[in-house]
Amino acid sequence: MHVAQVNFLPAPADIPPEALLARWNTLGDVADAVASTGTRVSVVQVAPYQCRMTRGSVDYHFIPTTPDDGGRRVATVLGDLGVDVLHANGLGFARQAHEVSRHRPDLPIVFQDHADRAPPWWRRAQWRRWYAVAAGVSFTAPELARPFTDAKLFGPRTLQFSIPESSCSFNVGSGEAARVETGLHGNPCLLWVGHLVTDKDPLVMLEGVAQASDRLPGIQVWCAFGTSPLIEQMHRYITADPRLAGRVHLLGSVPHARIERLMQAADIFVSASHRESSGYALLEAMACGTIPVVTDIPSFRAITGLGAVGRLWPAGNPDRLADALVVVATNASARRGVRARFDEELSPAVLGRRWTDAYAQVIQASRVGTP
Repeated sequence: MHVAQVNFLPAPADIPPEALLARWNTLGDVADAVASTGTRVSVVQVAPYQCRMTRGSVDYHFIPTTPDDGGRRVATVLGDLGVDVLHANGLGFARQAHEVSRHRPDLPIVFQDHADRAPPWWRRAQWRRWYAVAAGVSFTAPELARPFTDAKLFGPRTLQFSIPESSCSFNVGSGEAARVETGLHGNPCLLWVGHLVTDKDPLVMLEGVAQASDRLPGIQVWCAFGTSPLIEQMHRYITADPRLAGRVHLLGSVPHARIERLMQAADIFVSASHRESSGYALLEAMACGTIPVVTDIPSFRAITGLGAVGRLWPAGNPDRLADALVVVATNASARRGVRARFDEELSPAVLGRRWTDAYAQVIQASRVGTP
């Protein structure tokens, strides 16, 4: 079986291929996971330049397209490669996949959700026509598919899969050594990794930490973040609440390679997100054996096994976050099973097997009724 994972989101012109794979690490991680099963994988990346490279056992094809191309260039590359199935990254690229299908109607297409939203009702007739080419669709959790299925955007024969958006190669490592290296401390030591934006609700996280501090006097929280439109509000909130004095450490942007050591040093990974298509930072935390205390949203329920490890709490409720932090911090066995859950359900090997099985199913379904 030969799979083409196609990324229609154009690569930035000023980032060379090797650097792009480092920045868009999921692009290579998913390909590597599938390739580890023995499946042949080619990645086709739309880009303003043409290039071919090989990393490990995966071939990468960077190809330029034009607005009036109509999917012809991608379809030609896929035909030359002789692929059996197209894995389209992002439900938001249905038009592009539909255009490719016009040139390669024999090629089954499976879409992977990447935090996509269903189109508004007045555009759904067009999107239904585009999604008609979908042999399969994948979401991290079945509930995330509901806005699409309720709008009847997928055909009755479209197969649906529940597969995590990605995985990672992080490891547990030595927590003690990681603390010495990173300088993280606290009892418990909390880590936040995520943008300081409204949907991720960092202010509720701060309030939860403040409330928990009466029962957890040694609590410390370390925040790594990229975009930060709420940074001034964060500073004001921290300054205004004496319970947070000396407890909150704003690390700012941290290189991805450094995140693994931060995860290893932390006791608890905390998230206040209201919506996530998956939760890359949560996956990374669990790979490091860090206890998740995260919101009770569909993707986090799927990743934690309905809270089988760590603790789930209602989004927007700092009281419940404080209680969850106290329960986890005072439970000596809370860390047990976190990495085991990752190995059993979320590891690259498991991800690769689940995708390989999904590809086989859509290929088989596409052959039904074919002479």
